[in-house]
This record gives sequence, C-alpha cells and structure tokens, in this order.
Amino acid sequence: MDRFDVLIVGAGHAGVAAATRLRQNGFKGSIALAGDEMHAPYERPPLSKDYLAGKIQAHDLDMRPQDYWAGQAIVLLKGLRVSDVDPEARIVICEDNTQLGYGELVWAAGGAPRSLTCDGHDLPQVHAIRNRADVDALREQLQTARDVVVIGGGFIGLEAAAVLSGLGKSVTVLEAADRVLARVAAAPVSDYFADLHRRHGVTVQTNASVDCIKAKPNGRATVCVSGRSDLTADIVIVGIGILPNVAPLTAAGAAGSNGVDVDRECRTSLPGVYAVGDCAAQHNAFAGGERVRIESIQNANDQGAALASAISFIPVPAPTVPWFWSNQYDVRLQTIGLNRGWDDAVVRGDPEADSFSAVYLKAGRVVAIDCVNAAKDFVQGKRLVAEGAAVGHGSLSDPSIPLKTFWAS
Repeated sequence: MDRFDVLIVGAGHAGVAAATRLRQNGFKGSIALAGDEMHAPYERPPLSKDYLAGKIQAHDLDMRPQDYWAGQAIVLLKGLRVSDVDPEARIVICEDNTQLGYGELVWAAGGAPRSLTCDGHDLPQVHAIRNRADVDALREQLQTARDVVVIGGGFIGLEAAAVLSGLGKSVTVLEAADRVLARVAAAPVSDYFADLHRRHGVTVQTNASVDCIKAKPNGRATVCVSGRSDLTADIVIVGIGILPNVAPLTAAGAAGSNGVDVDRECRTSLPGVYAVGDCAAQHNAFAGGERVRIESIQNANDQGAALASAISFIPVPAPTVPWFWSNQYDVRLQTIGLNRGWDDAVVRGDPEADSFSAVYLKAGRVVAIDCVNAAKDFVQGKRLVAEGAAVGHGSLSDPSIPLKTFWAS
C-alpha cells in the first residue's frame, strides 16, 4: 500500500492550490493528488463558456504544463474515487479497492451536479455541466441539435444559454423561482440578465416547474412544464446547483450538515483531516460570521493556501474579500463580497446602458457589490466591502462619484 505524507483527494482548483502552496512553502514531504478523472488537473470555469463553445480545446484547459507535476514531486493518481476513510488507521479505500495511506488527508472532492428528481431525469438527452466528460458528451450532441432547454437560471444555466444561443441554437431557460439568479442577486440584476438573454433570442420562463421529461421516438425529448405547454428539445441541460461530495467523511464521523465543517485552518473534526473548496463549510467574516460554503475559484485558492500554511507551520494568511465572476455574451459580471442577509440595494448607473452596479447594504453598511461591465467599481469596491463602509444612498447611486471617495482615510 502506498503511503503519502499528504494525500489530497480531488484534483480540482482547491486540491491543486493545496499541493502547489505546500511546495511553495518549502514542504519536503511526499504529496499525492488523487482525482476521479483520467486527466491531469484542468480549469473548470471555461467548461460552460469557451470550451462548450468550441473556442478552446482540451489541452488549453490544463492548469499546469504536463512536466510540472513530476518537477514538483507531486504524484498524480488518476481515476480513483474514494469510498471510505479510516481516520484512525489513516487510510482511504477507493471503489476499486485500492488503499492509500496518509499522514495528513486533504479532502478537496468538490461537489456533484444536483439532479432532477422527476421521471426522465436520466435520459441520454439530459446533461449536466460539471466536468470535461459532461461537456464532451454535450458537444457531440450539439452537432445535430437545434432546440435546447436549460433547466435552472443560475450562473451555469445562463452561461450555457449564452454560448448555445451564440451557436445558433433555439434556447429556452426554465427557472423555478420568480426570477433568474434569485438566490444570488437583487431584482435589478436579475431583470437585467433576463432581458439580456431575451435580447439575444433566448426564451426565459420563470415560475417554471418541470413535471417530467419524456423520450420521443425520433430521439428528441419532451419537457413537461407544470401548467404550461410542453417543450420539445434535442438537448436538456440541468444546472440547479451541486451537492457536496462528502459522504465518506461524514460516514467516518466528520461534523457538518451542508458539506464538512472546517476551522480557520481548514481542519475538520477528524484528526489529520482537512477539507477545502466547494465541500468545506467555514465561518466567514464577510457573511457576518456565519458558516458558509463558497463555490468559487478564489475561495478554493484561499483555503488551499490556508491549510498549506497550517501543515507547513507558518502563519495562515488573513481572509480576503470573496469575489466571483460570470461572462455572458459580451457582458462581464464581477461580484465582491457575500450579500447574505442584505436589507437594501442601491443601483449605480443605467442597466439599459449595459454598465451598472448594485451595492448591497446590511444595516447601512456595504456587504457586497455586483458590477456589470463596471470594472472601476469592482476594483474600488473591494475596499468598501472589506471595511464594511457606511455610505449614504444619494452618494452611492451617483456613478460619477468614484467608490474610492468613500474609503476610510
């Protein structure tokens, strides 16, 4: 049985960040990066954008040159899915019965796409967008597809809709809530993006509940929407969130209800076991101290750096302001902060001009900003969120007043 000083389960952004930061910190022990795919680590954000569109190829996704891993003495273990963790023996067991020992275990297994629960959720016409294989299968079917139904009006669904519309497909987006991006954005931002997609020929239906999906004899599918006309589709894309991949850890006794709970250094309640990335729930000062899971590259990198510092016995970096982005058509949305619990939102600029920001306030203080083609607000707004600045409505709503005007002196 192979044994490593640090075994990292999950070869996505968080796992790679942990491995690379350990080496940058001067860690000399053995490191293995175990992924469930047969590919070297690759970038995930382009999957729903340029890779889906065919603008880049598989090799363009690689996070590092192929010779990087050997040069850094990081062992890549491909095609392994961990099914059991024994924290006392410090062993993981894979589905193919491979056993791996560890000194420290880093769980960076991310999440799996949330599936529909209705009949027809497993038809071959139904796709998710989470890994390269998902998009490769989707691209294959797209060659002859005309009509696409996207279920879910979050970022993945809308990004896919933008790409497919650009490829000349007839696209319909179905969102169960009363507006797209309802969980993450205020109504002015939701309304802007719904209108943006409609301007590009996408049909957007809200309050749309899918009853079932039926296969048709001609290879197409029928999407049955509650109380509305059925939709015929060549392809159905489901983007309704993810479920954190933590079953082996929770079965071993790790604490957590939404993912796995971790402390500031990303330690779980199990001895010698850390968790990072989409599956890790951590108290966050920018969420009012609440324990949250953050699904972003920035969070994956920051948590990877934190645990690498803890394992290397060096000070853990201070938390940074969370940030996210989404590209749809020629529009770039950049978000700073976490708008959990916001009680007011102020719009800066004119949505009809395709450039504006929405500033989120909680008890009168700035907690987050959505910047739509507003790069200056994004750059200057980070400090406002970090400071929790208290700014008056009238000043905030005037885009001619730079946000840096409100920085604390």
